[in-house]
Amino acid sequence: QLQLVESGGGLAQPGGSLTLACAASGFSLDRYAVGWFRQAPGKEREGVSCISSSGGTTDFSDSVKGRFIISRDNARNTVYLQMNNLKPEDTAVYYCAATRRPWWDGSNWSSQENLYKYDFWGQGTQVTVSS
Repeated sequence: QLQLVESGGGLAQPGGSLTLACAASGFSLDRYAVGWFRQAPGKEREGVSCISSSGGTTDFSDSVKGRFIISRDNARNTVYLQMNNLKPEDTAVYYCAATRRPWWDGSNWSSQENLYKYDFWGQGTQVTVSS
């Protein structure tokens, strides 16, 4: 079965850290660009960070820039999102998505009108930041 599986979510205190993992099953993730998204209750799904298939291009939303780090380990077929200095407003369900189609680049990856173009989506993992 071809799928993405997120893990690593949970409860963290403000100022704490969590690392999410997005693992591909049934296909090789190394040819895919990957985006991390999040959705809080009552809000639109928003882009958090992305990484190109080579790892040479990354992008971050302004709300997480300087706090989150994205990386990939193609040998493990996994993309990671290291989240530092967490804030209560980071609370959301986090999703990863992957595509290898040519529409993707580092500037259009999170546009709402492009979300349907991702080839795979994970089921999401809950991140809660609270004291």
